[in-house]
Amino acid sequence: MPIELGTVQEAKALLRRYLPVTRLLPASSLTTSDCNVYLKIESDLPTGSFKPRGALWALSVNLARSLKEVIASSTGNHGAAVAYAAKKMGVACTIFLPANPNATKRAKIAALGANIIECGGADLASAFMAAREYAKQDGVYFLNDATDADLPAGPATIACEIFEQAPATDTIYVPMGDTALIRGVAAAAKQIASGVRVVGVQAERAPSYFLSWREGRAVPTETCETIADGLATRTPEEENVAEICKLVDEVVLVSEEEMLSAIRHLKEKEGVDAEPAGAAATAAFRKTKAEPGRAVVLLMTGANISSEVRRTAFGDNE
Repeated sequence: MPIELGTVQEAKALLRRYLPVTRLLPASSLTTSDCNVYLKIESDLPTGSFKPRGALWALSVNLARSLKEVIASSTGNHGAAVAYAAKKMGVACTIFLPANPNATKRAKIAALGANIIECGGADLASAFMAAREYAKQDGVYFLNDATDADLPAGPATIACEIFEQAPATDTIYVPMGDTALIRGVAAAAKQIASGVRVVGVQAERAPSYFLSWREGRAVPTETCETIADGLATRTPEEENVAEICKLVDEVVLVSEEEMLSAIRHLKEKEGVDAEPAGAAATAAFRKTKAEPGRAVVLLMTGANISSEVRRTAFGDNE
């Protein structure tokens, strides 16, 4: 079921103990006389992405159990967030990563003291299977980003901050990976301002949730080979599809080059670092634009860009 706003407020109070309110910056290069555009800078958070919101809240809710360890499967940002939450709350942590993960994200997980296990292919499927098997042990909590019932209340707090910072907001662009982010943000936003329009963004090369949203059922894809590892999902969850069909007004696909172009735009025009998934909302807005008179917020969800993607985006200029 969609998250109750009261639960989101509880999460907001808990997260204030650990996290700052992230900045909402006017995007002068995207704003026009008809449309005010803002960037919500989630890379302000300790691990460089929005993910600690969900990890901290979900782990805090589950601490009452006799936990000896928290684990996660991740392409990087969720793993770093779980490692951060575990360190803050004094719980052992193991993160399962795909083979050859984003080196920047892997280094953050290692620096936070988590045990790391790399397994399987380039996508998350094998890492997830290994984590699920490991979680059969007593006292192990598998904090699964895609299916954890408590986690979305954490990222839902982003919507609360947006409406405190820009009350006139009527459109929010949200990157869609496993959908915990958009399910949380959309559920809270529509309880705060029922007319708000929520636009999901997926990579053209990882369109499973776009296809699922369009058809109203889970539609898996055979591959999800995109530079946006934070958007690389290929096996949608039926329950998540049902929620986004109720909550999300539109879904836009962006190409690899459109994300690279948005990375360059954000750096050169707004002074903001972004990884591909973090730049996806900006890429979608630049592609579709907003209706005149809109107040638009683009979620900049992470800045953990790999050196390879940085070279591709900027060449020798960085």
